Amino acid sequence: MESDKRETLDVDVLFVGGGPASLAGAIRLRQLIKAHNEKVKREGTGAPLEVTVALLEKGREIGSHAISGAVLDPKALRELYPDFEKRGCPLESPVTDDGVWLLTKQRKFPLPIVPPPLRNHGNYVASLGKVVRWLAQQAEAEGVDLFPGFAAAQPLLDGDRVIGVRTGDKGIDRHGKKKANYEPGIDVRAKVTVLGEGPRGTLTKVLVNRFRLDEGRQPQVYAIGIKEVWECPKGSLPAGRVIHTMGFPLDRETFGGAFIYSMAEDLLDIGLVVGLDYRNPRLDPHALFQILKTHPAIARMLKGAKILSYGAKAIPEGGIYAMPRPHVAGCLIAGDSASMLNAMRLKGIHTSMKAGMLAADVILEALVANDTSAAFLSRYEERFHDSWAGRELWKVRNFHAGFRNGLVPGLIHSALQMVTGGRGLRDPLPSEPGHTRMRTLREQFGETPLPPDEVVPRYDNPLMLDKLTDVFHSGTKHDEDQPVHLLVSDTSICETRCAREYGNPCQHFCPAAVYEMVPKEGGGRRLQINASNCVHCKTCDIMDPYQIITWVPPEGGGGPEYVKL
Repeated sequence: MESDKRETLDVDVLFVGGGPASLAGAIRLRQLIKAHNEKVKREGTGAPLEVTVALLEKGREIGSHAISGAVLDPKALRELYPDFEKRGCPLESPVTDDGVWLLTKQRKFPLPIVPPPLRNHGNYVASLGKVVRWLAQQAEAEGVDLFPGFAAAQPLLDGDRVIGVRTGDKGIDRHGKKKANYEPGIDVRAKVTVLGEGPRGTLTKVLVNRFRLDEGRQPQVYAIGIKEVWECPKGSLPAGRVIHTMGFPLDRETFGGAFIYSMAEDLLDIGLVVGLDYRNPRLDPHALFQILKTHPAIARMLKGAKILSYGAKAIPEGGIYAMPRPHVAGCLIAGDSASMLNAMRLKGIHTSMKAGMLAADVILEALVANDTSAAFLSRYEERFHDSWAGRELWKVRNFHAGFRNGLVPGLIHSALQMVTGGRGLRDPLPSEPGHTRMRTLREQFGETPLPPDEVVPRYDNPLMLDKLTDVFHSGTKHDEDQPVHLLVSDTSICETRCAREYGNPCQHFCPAAVYEMVPKEGGGRRLQINASNCVHCKTCDIMDPYQIITWVPPEGGGGPEYVKL
């Protein structure tokens, strides 16, 4: 639809994505502008700034797509709003109790000492969706213009400079034809654009490839986090309890573990994190999550409970060595898009918020100097590395790579890294893209007949939900008459090589039953994409062994409608 006449919206600063990095950055920028103008008025030197700050979010509302564990380290929140509690920030509970369990199939073995990275005294159990909705209210009060329901589809470039983004067209049918309600996307032009799209960001991916922002960096490695919120019987659950597990239902060569957090109002967060560098092509993270809930210790916690909500999300695990260069002319990258998560602590909200705030500091300086060049904006990366957030990530720089050869070597590496400031036995440890580690069927199972899908459970337990039931509880909705937003460049590979070599692992790694191999006329099987199920986790874009799947944003406003996730 390139020939269509498009509206143009000019702003000074544009934040893309309604997560903690963008919201904290937008709020901080408005605070800085206010302080700058007050100083100009008070001292009579310099010029006041008239700055428009806008934020785009692809979800129907701010928070619709927000999902995290979450145990929130309030360090950045306290810097942004020292009185956040008095302001009514909707945190569930201070953490009152920490525990780490080693699980076997039937038993749990609590560790006598909680490892320092998993100690959460002073932190809060939180729903990220509730927190970002509250941050959005603060942002509006500070003067930020919020535009939910608009998906940023592509960056606008002028040579080597980012000058804004184009939002996605609306009202296109599944065949690419205009419907009666067609609206071309809007060109939002900005002096500075901040990408806070979350993990595997679409526009970030374009810029990384265009400007080789990953040159000299390690490849990013991801995990998938799958989570449900259960409503437990009244009075059965003390708020603020935090439990992390390792072992069952994962084998020793697969990275990951479970989390169990008790919220206010007798709500229980339970989730499973699985590294997207696993080896078994038949591994199904969602099925493993369902099996987790059959463990006697966990089943007891869920006795009498009812499911409230479900979601899934990719998690950037590569750390600071996998951080792309987070700046080009006219643009900064923050949060999960820039690999700013502390994988050892299982936390990234606080570091993402700090990154957004540091971006705001640099943007104000750039606006005052009228210089948004790549050279000027490069101070953002320097500031991040010099900040407490950068120092925190430096100490865990080899964490995920330490688990490359399995659980036991990973625990040894982690212990050594903790006492050597992150160095461990080798620095940096080698890393490779997760999809390259997947074995073929023959490598995994040998020449013997292929076993049945051994991790697919029997759904005869009320705690175990199939993928479609969980998708229902995610609130996911898309207009079904729109182009498929999961682009497979060559479906013949799915029907031939992938079926033969890997057994079509997309059927297993997708936590929303988007991909199915169905019978086709004349024999054989073809790929069917159930795009309306998609919960926007982007696992397919990450883990496809042939890298022929590209996730692009669907029509703005579509996707999950997460509740208390």
